[in-house]
Amino acid sequence: MMPRALIVDDEGPAREELRYLLEEVGRVQVVGEATNGEEALVLLNSLDYDLVFLDIRMPGLSGLEVAEQLREMPHRPQVIFTTAYPDHAVEAFDLAAADYLVKPFDAERLQRAVGRALSSVAERGERAEPGARHDDGAPVSGDAARQAVRARAAEPEPLVRIPVQKDGRTMLVDGDSIVYASAARGYSSLKLGDERVLVSFSLNELERRLQGHFFRVHRSYLVNLRYVRELVPDFRGALVLVMNDRQRSRVEVSRRHAPELRRRLGV
Repeated sequence: MMPRALIVDDEGPAREELRYLLEEVGRVQVVGEATNGEEALVLLNSLDYDLVFLDIRMPGLSGLEVAEQLREMPHRPQVIFTTAYPDHAVEAFDLAAADYLVKPFDAERLQRAVGRALSSVAERGERAEPGARHDDGAPVSGDAARQAVRARAAEPEPLVRIPVQKDGRTMLVDGDSIVYASAARGYSSLKLGDERVLVSFSLNELERRLQGHFFRVHRSYLVNLRYVRELVPDFRGALVLVMNDRQRSRVEVSRRHAPELRRRLGV
């Protein structure tokens, strides 16, 4: 059984984006959404959840107030705060939060938060869902449920490969070998070491498929952050990336994406 998650946020687009990212991560099942703290408590008292993704500033009860009440629950779920405000982190961790994500965050950051939370669930020994059974009809024991959660928490990230048509054959390109991708008319171009190849995916589709260490630095460029060698400011106040390939490829960064890129790179 996949661990069950509840999303609590008063903004519909934020709930939709988080659900999408969790589908990409693929390690939990979203089985409920709430638009405020009061709705969240009703749902949490009607079903045992493993994880709660909790916004902080909402009408009525705040996320911090909800988390405070969760401490009294017999089967308290792990809490991951998802908020646009970084100034409540100390309070959040005082409430034993598993993690604190500041919007906007990506699938890679969410993956780490979910892994940390699932590890805590396994260590704490959450019991199996009432009435759950194996394929042979036997009840699922608490030990079996804990083992399942541990196994899922330890699962490696899925291998991502991109199909490329070349000389009448389909070649599978490992995502980690892509230095960057750029938009081409009707296609996308992948920079692979010393060569470029065209693929039929749009840049938006590649962004959804690759995730992980890839970051959209410009509407026309998707970059593998592992290959970034230098950040060079240009005369317009934006950035240019120098990539760590033999050609020292240069990739433009839009001003809008520059702050998040610096955060991702820790500079």
